[in-house]
Amino acid sequence: MHPFLTTDRLLLRPVTPDDAPDLFALDNDPEVMRYINGGRPTSREDIRDRTLPRLLHTYPCTGTRGYWAAQRQDTGAFLGWWELRPLDDHDPAVVELGYRLNRAAWGRGYATEGARALVDKGFTDLGVRRVTANTMAVNTGSRRVMEKTGLTFLRAYTDEWPEVIEGSEHGEVEYELTREAWEGRAAREA
Repeated sequence: MHPFLTTDRLLLRPVTPDDAPDLFALDNDPEVMRYINGGRPTSREDIRDRTLPRLLHTYPCTGTRGYWAAQRQDTGAFLGWWELRPLDDHDPAVVELGYRLNRAAWGRGYATEGARALVDKGFTDLGVRRVTANTMAVNTGSRRVMEKTGLTFLRAYTDEWPEVIEGSEHGEVEYELTREAWEGRAAREA
């Protein structure tokens, strides 16, 4: 499968059904899933019936999947996935940024590297006007990636979750980056 995007160290390509074993391992690491579902295990059926259909969906407004499997360029090792998906199937103006990486990839700058590359591609090639990202308020690692990617804090909020997980009592946070702010940053860095 052809890559959607490459960086110095990463290859981001569309997810395929063949990624199911890697997705299963990723979603069954309690630390990876700590801020997603409290670290509870995910079944193979859940990967097949819920996760894969979501990751394989193509968005008509961009002609892209919105989710990409990430591999190290040098070894081909699966690192996880990134998301830059339109909130509306038919309008690329507002997209959600997300990422889920295996623990071996943490602390190496991969999350920021992939997120920056996707944000840049969204603004330059996909018609994006605003990038948004959300996480639990206590998820300082993910918040730091958002900030290093150029997103700024927009708001804190609370949401109703089907099951309470540790830290959810502190609520959620939303970050954003507008096209205008991205263009200003790009001009300053030039």
